[in-house]
Amino acid sequence: MKNNKSLATGTTMGILIGVVVGIFTDNIGLWLPIGLALGAGVGNSLNKKEDK
Repeated sequence: MKNNKSLATGTTMGILIGVVVGIFTDNIGLWLPIGLALGAGVGNSLNKKEDK
């Protein structure tokens, strides 16, 4: 369960950052998926660190 929590946290933070940057640049359609991809990557790397 803890592994899924890291992935969910990373994805949520990525979406949040993507929305904030998208609002400031007036281009949410671009920054939302970029934030989602970056957040999923961060969450995945946190999962790998916890497994070691």
